[in-house]
Amino acid sequence: MNIGIPREIKDHEYRVALTPGGAKALVAAGHTVCVETAAGAAIGMTDAAYRAAGARIVTPAEAWDCALIFKVKEPQAAEVVRLREGQILFCYLHLAAAPELAYELMARGVTAIAFETVTDAAGHTPLLAPMSQIAGRLSIQMGMQALEMKNGGRGVLLPGVPGVLPGRVVILGGGVVGSHAARIAIGLGADTTLLDRDPERLAALDAHYEGRLKTRYAHTENIADSVTQADLVVGAAYVHGRRAPRLITRELLRQMLPGAALVDVSIDQGGTAETSRPTTHSAPFYIEEGIVHACVANMPAAVARTSTLALAEVTLPYLLRLAADPRASLTDPGLAAGLNIAAGKITHAGLAKDLGTH
Repeated sequence: MNIGIPREIKDHEYRVALTPGGAKALVAAGHTVCVETAAGAAIGMTDAAYRAAGARIVTPAEAWDCALIFKVKEPQAAEVVRLREGQILFCYLHLAAAPELAYELMARGVTAIAFETVTDAAGHTPLLAPMSQIAGRLSIQMGMQALEMKNGGRGVLLPGVPGVLPGRVVILGGGVVGSHAARIAIGLGADTTLLDRDPERLAALDAHYEGRLKTRYAHTENIADSVTQADLVVGAAYVHGRRAPRLITRELLRQMLPGAALVDVSIDQGGTAETSRPTTHSAPFYIEEGIVHACVANMPAAVARTSTLALAEVTLPYLLRLAADPRASLTDPGLAAGLNIAAGKITHAGLAKDLGTH
């Protein structure tokens, strides 16, 4: 199969979907790999390295002309027009928060498989997990920047100093993002509280951190009580393939401490706050109702080399399976869970419900 690896064009997006090592494995399996020139150059993966692995270095048009398009982020406006009927698109899509893109992919007759909804035998999302780990860890770093006075923050140092209490961090969601955010916040010495609906998850986190992490059930009253006392709130709620739950209303935001920060990692799925809207690495922050929002939709791109190496390891086995047999998107349970669009229709039940096409 001809596999195209386009260069990412989203703001400050330096990740690349395939490493030279991955290209070598695909070529060894009999596939043709077409890598757009300079696709990995920013993170030290040169055209020469891809050529040495057996890949072809091609123009953007040639990369997008392949039967299978393998990339990191959802197609941008300038990329969607390159897609044609019958192509397979395999990347992060987050269509619950991007209905216009979903309808465009349907109209173009593309088979779209989303990294974030592919599952393994245990029902986990292995292609989402590494980026969630990175985004969770980065969320505290970004939150610390948002709290700086120059960005409109309340001027709180999360670890505190001798004689001054540490800052208060509240994390909404105890999944991969939330648990990794907690790890960094606790490591810094911040006063950290995590809310989740699952009592078993709360018990596991409580046992792991031996009292260093405060846990609360995520119901309306507890969320409001925690958020209004926080210096930094991390939105980390996720529902498989569906729009993120809205946990913070505008009215609740108005009750938060002036200059507090909200890092909404769930923005890819629409965000956990009523006031959240996507931002970029070029302009990560905005202030609404006195709260500094950070809603960067491709946060792991900030550490693109680490992100690429982590992502490429988990995606390659699925790519090899799909390239060997395109019908695997229907017959392989993990890839079938990732199938979002086929033959002009939404095929993911949760997404169909969110978009009103069920």
